[in-house]
Amino acid sequence: MKRFMVLYMAPVAALTQTMSATPAQMKASMAEWQKWGDKNKKSIVDMGAPLGKTKRVTPAGASDAKNELGGYTIVQGESLDAVSKIFAGHPHFKMTKDAKIEIVEIMPTPGM
Repeated sequence: MKRFMVLYMAPVAALTQTMSATPAQMKASMAEWQKWGDKNKKSIVDMGAPLGKTKRVTPAGASDAKNELGGYTIVQGESLDAVSKIFAGHPHFKMTKDAKIEIVEIMPTPGM
């Protein structure tokens, strides 16, 4: 079984707005995520979590940065195509019309 990192992405403004949702809005959103998670639990290795502030590190040092990363999940499946199908209709897409999900295969590291 292959493993994949799933990145939930949206414009910075949408991510900021989501963080200021009311407790009732957050509860409703989390219920949808939980429903999706329960439906796909055999594929989920780590449900993940929302992502917070970012630091960008370069050879010149570290600085504050903003990006479109909102959260992650780790899943498993036979192929990238097979795994991508479980994200059709995912609740993340309700955040904004510009929300997107990127799925990246986690490659095995030789000798580790």
